[in-house]
Amino acid sequence: MADQDTKVAGVAGLVRELRKRKGMTLQQLAEGIGRSVGFVSQLERGISHLAVDDLVAISQVLGVAATYFFSDHGQPASPWLTRPGERRAMTYANGVADELISPRLGGPFFMLETRLEPGAHSGERDLLDSSEQGGYVLEGELTLWLEETEHRLRPGDGFQIPAHVPCRYANQAQTPVRLLWVYA
Repeated sequence: MADQDTKVAGVAGLVRELRKRKGMTLQQLAEGIGRSVGFVSQLERGISHLAVDDLVAISQVLGVAATYFFSDHGQPASPWLTRPGERRAMTYANGVADELISPRLGGPFFMLETRLEPGAHSGERDLLDSSEQGGYVLEGELTLWLEETEHRLRPGDGFQIPAHVPCRYANQAQTPVRLLWVYA
């Protein structure tokens, strides 16, 4: 739990720093993401934990990719490879955790491994990503909503989502889900 709190505190500091650098008030950021000023204030102080949909909304309002907020565990030993323990990671509210599999964020695509605990979900709002993305279920059962149509995916199932198509996801099963995402 202390590791999770450290990661959230890192995100909190980055959100606050970027908001101030952009000359934006707490009120402006709160209005931009559809949350209260109290929520944003608590987030920036590391008291509130944000969900995936909150992070995507914040990154859009602040004009950065959501990957901007990933914690950095140092430079990978190779520009072409990553190994466990040297990957950037992000832990969200609602039982979702991402690990950046790609050694760098620059380039035409990157890969994430997402883990969802039983009952975990991406948040209350649809995600609207500006990049095309696809996924491959490694283990567990993922529920994916694309334009409000529900899909159940099991190990070996894959999907592709064009840019700006509304989606949400959840683990409605009793076992963890592991999922490989590819963003273009």
